[in-house]
Amino acid sequence: MTRPLDGITVVSLEHAVAAPFCARQLADLGARVIKVERPGSGDFARGYDSRVRGQSSHFTWLNRNKESLALDLKDAASLEALKQLLGSADVLLQNLAPGAAARMGLSYEALHAEFPRLIVCDISGYGDNGPYRDKKAYDLLIQSEAGFLSVTGTPETPSKSGISVADIAAGMYAYTNILSALLLRGKTGEGSHIDVSMLEALGEWMGYPLYYAFEGAAPPPRTGASHASIYPYGPFVAGDGGTVMLGLQNEREWKIFCDQVLLAPALATDKRFDSNAQRNANRAELQAEIVRIFGALKASDVVQRLDDAGIANAHVNDMAGLWAHPQLLARQRFAQVDTPVGAVPALLPPGRNNQYDYRMDAVPAVGEHTAAILDALQLPADALAAVRKASGL
Repeated sequence: MTRPLDGITVVSLEHAVAAPFCARQLADLGARVIKVERPGSGDFARGYDSRVRGQSSHFTWLNRNKESLALDLKDAASLEALKQLLGSADVLLQNLAPGAAARMGLSYEALHAEFPRLIVCDISGYGDNGPYRDKKAYDLLIQSEAGFLSVTGTPETPSKSGISVADIAAGMYAYTNILSALLLRGKTGEGSHIDVSMLEALGEWMGYPLYYAFEGAAPPPRTGASHASIYPYGPFVAGDGGTVMLGLQNEREWKIFCDQVLLAPALATDKRFDSNAQRNANRAELQAEIVRIFGALKASDVVQRLDDAGIANAHVNDMAGLWAHPQLLARQRFAQVDTPVGAVPALLPPGRNNQYDYRMDAVPAVGEHTAAILDALQLPADALAAVRKASGL
């Protein structure tokens, strides 16, 4: 079985979420990913929590399929060993603090002359130029800068995303840019420099509210779990206390919803509700009508009516519901991945390809592969001894 990135080597100076997410996806496709970590403590995301049998939930999610190389990059011999490793690599990926890689001589400009085929991908909060270039950036701060908080939450309280959405966006764009750079190198023979900004990545995902507020127009309001401009589209409580999530997209569905779900066909032509703009403007009145009708039904009855009518709906799942989701189980979307504390289940990457299976190999311990990687470099004995000492071997 041949995977798309078999034979590709990625060296990643990574921590937290953005670069590890990018690198893990490359590894899922077959790339060899060498994760460079601090000797001893490793990637600080290892210590975020201990929810997976003593391991961090973030780290377990993001770091399968990788080799861990523990190097003290403040040590000259270790840094030189890293540069030697880059001689056989295809990609250098990093999301260190702004300017840190460049100060170590690991910028694209410093490396390109010696390694012209090397692709260098830098992930940062704000990009490699501009007034915010040196500003520290964490996920929540970028959510704030990108306007995400202004459209998320309730009218009274802005809310962050429950996941690291800015980091994930940056990791996704780094991933796709690296894939594109590999294709380009196949045509030109030359590596690229990729500059991924978390602000720009999340800014792209903010395209709808950005244009909704075009030329000074009012931005979308914060509406909790409801859609900001389409109604009804969101959660509704049934008579047994259960919550049903439903969504309408057009006037045809609105009429069917009134006729077959609410059993109130007159609402379809009520002047307050006869277009999405009117329903949105009068959503409090329409919500009261829907909740009144649903109040006489169990949530399961509401779902049955919605299904019978062909109206989109969903369960309001928690994490236990996602682990046990019947659709994921029916499609066999969980695999087992080894970790330093034993095998754990992991979701397969999205997208099935009939030509190959994704790699689902182990999550490494800190420095687990250091000795093997150093030995393969065939360093002079004195240099090898210095690096091994600095790495705690």
